[in-house]
Amino acid sequence: MLEPVQYLLGIGSGALVGFVLSLIGGGGSILAVPLMVYLVGVSNPHVAIGTSALAVAANALIGLINPLRQRTVKWRCAIVFAASGLAGAFAGSSAGKAIDGHKLLFLFALVMIIVGALMLRNRHEHGDDSVVLGRGNAPKLMGYGIGSGLFSGFFGVGGGFLIVPGLIAATGMPITYAIGSSLIAVSAFGLTTAANYAVAGLIDWPLAVVFIAGGALGSFLGARVSKRLSGAQARLTTLFAGLIFVVALYMIWQSIRRLG
Repeated sequence: MLEPVQYLLGIGSGALVGFVLSLIGGGGSILAVPLMVYLVGVSNPHVAIGTSALAVAANALIGLINPLRQRTVKWRCAIVFAASGLAGAFAGSSAGKAIDGHKLLFLFALVMIIVGALMLRNRHEHGDDSVVLGRGNAPKLMGYGIGSGLFSGFFGVGGGFLIVPGLIAATGMPITYAIGSSLIAVSAFGLTTAANYAVAGLIDWPLAVVFIAGGALGSFLGARVSKRLSGAQARLTTLFAGLIFVVALYMIWQSIRRLG
């Protein structure tokens, strides 16, 4: 059982993740696990991963409200992508549970560096907003969906940093549509991973509730700020990528200290 101050930190952490998700889209949830471990103080990395998977899935569903209003969701493409990755998310989360938690955190930190690089690479991408599901892109959507689901489940993250570029690569849709559509897959993969961890008793339910509540608040605030800073998204993404690099290096340092 966590201390009251840790639950307060959980609310703040959830608000930060929700805020970033609404502000810049895919990749924001990558901070959920390190926040739970290093700020909230969850001692078991597997519990942090399982809890964050549930919280991120719920926050993705909340964050879907804004894209629905703006009609920036390619439903058929998103559903094929998400459905294809469900088995991968289950297999990946099963493998993740079997690995030492602190070694998994070290691998997670390496993934964060890749995430930061991908975010910088995709800052200025454009696409065709008229794309639809068809024979030409369905196999690609399924392939990227399976890979993203496997990766997302293994590390217990939303996977938006893979799903967004995957949707773009498979269909050529604009990044705005890819971000909106990715939330369907993020929630599907997160719920699958969370269910797998829940069976093993690796979710802190009270922490998940306060994290989700904080995420809802952060998502609301982020959506409001996003409207005012709509022309500066590339700059915001660059700043956030820099933050990811810093957090990843800190995690690597902590992991080396513990494993060394």
